Amino acid sequence: MFRSGTKSLIAFFALMLAPALAAALEFKSVAVPKAILYDAPSTAAKKVLLLSQDYPVEVIVNLNEWLKVRDAQGSISWIEAKQLSGKRTVMVIAANAEIRSGADAASNLLATLEKDVVLEIADPKPSNGWLKVKHRDGITGYILVSSLWGFS
Repeated sequence: MFRSGTKSLIAFFALMLAPALAAALEFKSVAVPKAILYDAPSTAAKKVLLLSQDYPVEVIVNLNEWLKVRDAQGSISWIEAKQLSGKRTVMVIAANAEIRSGADAASNLLATLEKDVVLEIADPKPSNGWLKVKHRDGITGYILVSSLWGFS
């Protein structure tokens, strides 16, 4: 049986950890033309992947100069923090995702996108499951959040 003090200590630590577990996911994007990802937080580590500019990544661990990140395919690796920016981008994960003029399926179709297209987030507040995005060719409209990776 636990003593009263031990129960209190366990409850205290559980409450302290709760905000960290409930924290929103943190996403960043590649800021440089080509970013190298490594299998450990060091430039001497094995190079495992090359990402292009604006590619979104999820930050899992922050060691200040190095970040452990997950890409859209679920691979986990390390990147130098200076190679990322706070610019918010998302990646299309659905085949034939549609950008519409409004935040509903009845709005005019502006574009149909293939899987793996990167889009800039134009407005970080979703509207009825739709997110306002901008394509690099200048098209701005709404796309279903369920067809994207890199947004929480």
